[in-house]
Amino acid sequence: MELLIATKNGIPIIGQIGSVLGWIMDGIFKVLNSMFGIENIGLCIIIFTILMYLLMTPLQIKQQKFSKLSAVMQPEITKIQKKYQGKRDQISMQKMQEETSLVYQKYGVSPTGSCVQLAIQFPILMALWQVIYKIPGYVGSVKGVFTDVVNQIVGVSGYSDLIQNFMTDNHVTRAKLIMDGANATKDSVIDVLYSFSPDQWRSFADIKEFAGFSDVIQSTASSLSDMQIFGVLNIADQPLTIIKSAFGSGSWLVLAAAVLVPLLAWLTQWLNFRLMPTASQNNNNNKDNPMMNSMKTMNTIMPVFSAVMCLTLPVGIGIYWISGAVIRSVQQVIINRHMSKIDMQVLIEENMKKAEKKREKQGLPPQKITSQAHQNARNIDKNTKGAGSSEREKKVEQSYQNAQYAKPGSLAAKANMVREFDERNKKKK
Repeated sequence: MELLIATKNGIPIIGQIGSVLGWIMDGIFKVLNSMFGIENIGLCIIIFTILMYLLMTPLQIKQQKFSKLSAVMQPEITKIQKKYQGKRDQISMQKMQEETSLVYQKYGVSPTGSCVQLAIQFPILMALWQVIYKIPGYVGSVKGVFTDVVNQIVGVSGYSDLIQNFMTDNHVTRAKLIMDGANATKDSVIDVLYSFSPDQWRSFADIKEFAGFSDVIQSTASSLSDMQIFGVLNIADQPLTIIKSAFGSGSWLVLAAAVLVPLLAWLTQWLNFRLMPTASQNNNNNKDNPMMNSMKTMNTIMPVFSAVMCLTLPVGIGIYWISGAVIRSVQQVIINRHMSKIDMQVLIEENMKKAEKKREKQGLPPQKITSQAHQNARNIDKNTKGAGSSEREKKVEQSYQNAQYAKPGSLAAKANMVREFDERNKKKK
């Protein structure tokens, strides 16, 4: 029997990670089948999503630690930004970067600290999405269902055109036919068949050119439907399509379940953002922070976007989206409790030690750099006062210089005496 391998993502890194995640997904499917006799793709998606996010918990904790420190650092960084607001000359921009860098040094973190965790998580999440979106390409137990029907389809002359015309007439857009010369590959045919809704399977079986094996098509559709039914919904169907159909047939339970998918997508995403540390910051502290304002906007838009997406995409994608948001929310509650017990000073000291080790490897004297960062960061808090003091010092120096030529007994002459007294004391020291 020829092995059918449905289309996988070929992007470097994401493709390789996707293959590893696909083995895990396939393992979950096989375990559920062998131990409990359950062949359900929806349940596999939930277990798979929970497992993946649990494995990424250490990255989440590191990212939250950086966020906690960022909340402490932000007032100092905001002061620096205000100090140089409107100044676009090269010297001012360089000084702003230097002072901002000193703040990060004081807390022992890197400006790219959060980016590192995101850079690690991004390809994993992209690969995770690919596995959910193209189940047959990664779950061998599912792709095996299509073996007989695909062998029959490719034996029909002009099968590529027949499938393409069917996709156009029935608005099948989730998959596309990949051609190998004049004919579509078996892999892409599997992708197309997996994207069919139950109604589309019935229409596909009615194609006269496929009438000789319509029973095989119906048998495949039935086997796949058993795997795809989650509760009262088929995970290949779109909630919007189900809602329209349920209104016409009066299937109120199915209608309620279909409405719940986008509703839960919105609710869980909203809850997820509310539990993030930035969501609980005081509004007065954030009103002058462009980054925080952008986050607030995203926190409003993303839950709505999630609802719209899960309304128009297959239920299986909604299950993945909702289960992911739920596990992230549970993670966030636990992480928030963990973070609330962390002493900020201890966290800063740990970061300082790590930063010092890195500087030691580079041959730099860590303690001197650290002390300089602390001292300069303290001075940053007094930017306005410091600028005023510098101006006053110039005026005082000018007064001292003028006092050298003052008349005896005048205030200027007394100021000159004070200056001379200060200079003598400095020499003694």
